[in-house]
Amino acid sequence: MQKRIAEIDVEASAPNFWNDQQAAQRLMSERKSLEERLALWNSLEQRVSDLRELTELYSPEDEEYSSLRSDAERLSRELSRFELSQVLSEPSDKAGCFLEVHSGAGGTEACDWAEMLLRMYLRWCENSGYTASILDITSGDEAGIKSAMLEIDGAYAFGYLKCEIGIHRLVRISPFDSNHRRHTSFASVFAYPQVEDTSEIEIDEEDLRIDTYRASGHGGQHVNKTDSAVRITHLPTGTVVQCQSERSQHKNKAKALSVLLARIKQKKDEELAEQRAEIESKKKRIEWGSQIRSYVLHPYNMVKDLRTDLETSNTRAVLDGDLDDFMRAFLLSN
Repeated sequence: MQKRIAEIDVEASAPNFWNDQQAAQRLMSERKSLEERLALWNSLEQRVSDLRELTELYSPEDEEYSSLRSDAERLSRELSRFELSQVLSEPSDKAGCFLEVHSGAGGTEACDWAEMLLRMYLRWCENSGYTASILDITSGDEAGIKSAMLEIDGAYAFGYLKCEIGIHRLVRISPFDSNHRRHTSFASVFAYPQVEDTSEIEIDEEDLRIDTYRASGHGGQHVNKTDSAVRITHLPTGTVVQCQSERSQHKNKAKALSVLLARIKQKKDEELAEQRAEIESKKKRIEWGSQIRSYVLHPYNMVKDLRTDLETSNTRAVLDGDLDDFMRAFLLSN
């Protein structure tokens, strides 16, 4: 980090540095982020040193020792978070996130499972200090949801939630089966980063088809009585996005365009990743469509990540949004 800060300082000292305002601002933003991380590292290092010295002064029988133990546990958690921030080093990792949940085959069972996953991610956002809003949601015919899209704001939201991309499998006694048989349901999750710098992405307005329609679901009488919902189709790629979270058609259009930009950028990044895959074939990649995790609620309780083999019997906690251990194991394994 110190070396990179020094490199940026050399670039910033050039007479023509500010000729390209956007490039200069990106570099200065990178420098600020590095300085903050370096200051945090120096603080953690100092606290470890201080704690080591203090523990040499006391024995476990001393009253002060329990306080030192609490300090050590708190410091350990902060070091773990810092470690993950070092792993999340891709340019898009620090961005906010769009998250989609889609029910798989299986009718009502799959729709109910998709809604359970949606709740799980909303709880994770709440527990992790992220702001989440539902941009679009399609209800199931009898229960649950067919699909939903979340906008999640906050640093490193995409870095963490990219760990969730793939197929999620649920095994349980069906609440919709009068014979109480065991059912297996599937739902898919996809995440892509919000795009802050749109200068690299060009979209011709002639390539867009914009449709309006009446919003469905929650939102009040106004939402359901006017054509406020917006659907945008990018004709060259066939990408379709829609938004119905706002009362204003103009605001829904702006939100939908931001989602479209994020999807197109992600598609370009994936194409580049595929080109690099031949050279870096030994590196693990996130594959859309791969089954990543099983949630078993009958005949026993277990959630198992099939990529890292991490498992827990505390299924209730996981479905209540306790996903940090799974995310951490995946990020550190790559």
